[in-house]
This record gives sequence, structure tokens and C-alpha cells, in this order.
Amino acid sequence: METNGNLNAGTQTEAPKISAPIDLQKRGICVTSPPTGKPIKITGDKPEEFLPHLRDSTLTWINFSVDDIKHDAEYISTLFGFSSSMIQPLLSAYNSGYEDSETELGIKIPAIRVKKFEVKVYPLLILIRQGLVLTIHETEIIRLIRFSRYADTFMRKIKPDTLWQDKQTILLNRIIDENNSANFDHLRQIEEQGDELSKFLVDPQMPRAAIGTEIYNMKHALITYLDALWATIDVLNSLRYGDAEMISDNQKILARTGVLAEDVNTQISLSEHMSEVLASGLEVLQSIYNNQLQILNNKMAMVVAYLTIIGTAVLVPNTIATAMGSAAFNLGPEDMWWYILLLIGSTVVATILAYIWVKKAGWLPKRPD
Repeated sequence: METNGNLNAGTQTEAPKISAPIDLQKRGICVTSPPTGKPIKITGDKPEEFLPHLRDSTLTWINFSVDDIKHDAEYISTLFGFSSSMIQPLLSAYNSGYEDSETELGIKIPAIRVKKFEVKVYPLLILIRQGLVLTIHETEIIRLIRFSRYADTFMRKIKPDTLWQDKQTILLNRIIDENNSANFDHLRQIEEQGDELSKFLVDPQMPRAAIGTEIYNMKHALITYLDALWATIDVLNSLRYGDAEMISDNQKILARTGVLAEDVNTQISLSEHMSEVLASGLEVLQSIYNNQLQILNNKMAMVVAYLTIIGTAVLVPNTIATAMGSAAFNLGPEDMWWYILLLIGSTVVATILAYIWVKKAGWLPKRPD
């Protein structure tokens, strides 16, 4: 199998002999611009099918989706002439990576997918050499497949006399912009889930423990999302200021890369604002807990107060009855009338005195004004 060493010059070098790890299933798209004529789009089952189309091409974009990017990316990239020494650091980098070896450039940016509060970050590899931009991602990421529907129209708008570095940078900016736009759409999903969560905060019947778990899930989703956005900013800054040979020196084109970075910074600001709103929600939840605890304390205090009054009302006459019933007083039937009056009077007096004491102690709830 042969591949292009310099795609514009048409020279060929032997590709590294690496066996294909799996059967890559009809996931390849190639859009290429010949020296004359309009860009053409080709789909294929195997990456080898696109090698003949690279000859004499002024600009080619190839996109492959795979099941396991760590397992398949090295085979595909080396097939198109990229060195494995550049691929491995990119694959092992956390969320983002930037590798420049003058004759080739490799970057890894995060592609975000959100389902409710579950945020998954997938790697998107973009490999660049003269005349070729190769993107590799896992099958869960479909944003570049959508872009491929009109990629030939986009490449047709690039002027033929444009420098090859400028052409590649224009295409690279468009691919990153497509990925960023898809990432930003998923922030809207987190916002929608946050709006649903706010309904539960105002529902007094909802279990507070369940709401606390959901707030934690939303906070974790925002942190993961922000982490991916910061990784994207690192790559964009490296592209803008790294002075790579594969990237344009045209300030107008590089300014577009700066605009992409500003867009990501805007999304970071929105995410941080959501985090502040979430913190407010936690404060509201804590206030709800405190109010419920205060209400419970008030009820317990009221119960204790009434039990104190009732206990006093029962204890005093019982004590009198016990004392008067002893042999020392030797009471007879003729003493029944004043004995009953004594018990009733002591009960009334003890109840009144206990009520006054409890009220002064502040144990009884105050009446609203």
C-alpha cells in the first residue's frame, strides 16, 4: 500500500505495515479538491479506498468514525502517512492535546455529549499535513458527519490561488467551529434539566434528599462541561500562538481562530453563571431545611409546654391527695365536701400558675399580629 509523502508534489512513500485492528464499517467520508474542477465527495468502507484520491489534490478532508479511537486511530493515521510518535501522545493526553512536528500537526479537542445530567467527553483527533486534514472520532459523535453533507460546497468557496497553509487553516477553523457549536448545544440541555430541577425546589412534597442528589448531579455535570471547554481553549490558544508550519500566518485567518476562542470563553461565562445559580439553589435548599427544623423545634416546644401544664395540674392534687390520705389526718366521710373542694381548687390554681410560668418562659407559640 502506498501513500502520499507530499500530496501536492505527487511523490509516494511506502506506508507503515500495520495490520488493521478491526473491520472499519462504512464510516469513511472524503472530500477532495483536484487541481482543476469542483471538489468531489466520496464515501468508503475502508480508509485504503481514499488513498488514490489524494494524488495531486490541493486540499483533502477525510473523516472516519470508529468504535474505539484508542484501538483504531493509529492504524488509520499511519496509513495516511502520519507518524505514530505523534499519535500516541495525543491519545494519552487528558481531554485535549497539541503536537507539532513541523511537517505534521496533531490536535485533540473534546466533543461533548449530554444526556440529562450525564456528561460524556469524547476525543476528536484532527491530524494535518500538507494538503490533508484527517479527523478521527468515535461513532457516538455525529457532528462532523452532518458537516460532510455540505463540506464540498464549503471547500468550493476557498479560492484556488490561496496558500495551502491558509486553505488548511480555513478548513480547520470550520471543523472546530462545527464541534464547538455542537458542544454549546449540549449546554442548553443542562439548562433545561436545571429548569426542571427548579420546579422540585418549590414543591414542598418533594423529598429533600432526592433534590440534594439532583443538585449534586447538575453541579458535577457543569464541572465536567467546564473542564472540557477549558481544554478547548488551550488548543485554540496553541493554534493561534504556536506558529505551526501547517497553520496559516495570515492575521485575518488567525483572527477567526481568536473568534472561536472568544465564543468558548462566552460559553464558559454562561456555565459559570449557571454554577452561581446552582449555588443559590443550594442556599435555598439549606434555608428550607432550616425552616423545617425550626418548625419541628417549635412544635416540640409547644408539646413540652402543654405537657408541663398537664403534669403540674395532675401532680399537685395527687400530692395533696396522697398526703391527706395518710393516717395522720384521719379524715372521715364528713370531710368529703371540703376535701373535694381542696382538690379542685389546687388543680385550678396549679394549672393557672403552670400556664403563667410556661408563657413567661416563652415556650408557647406567639399569636400572629
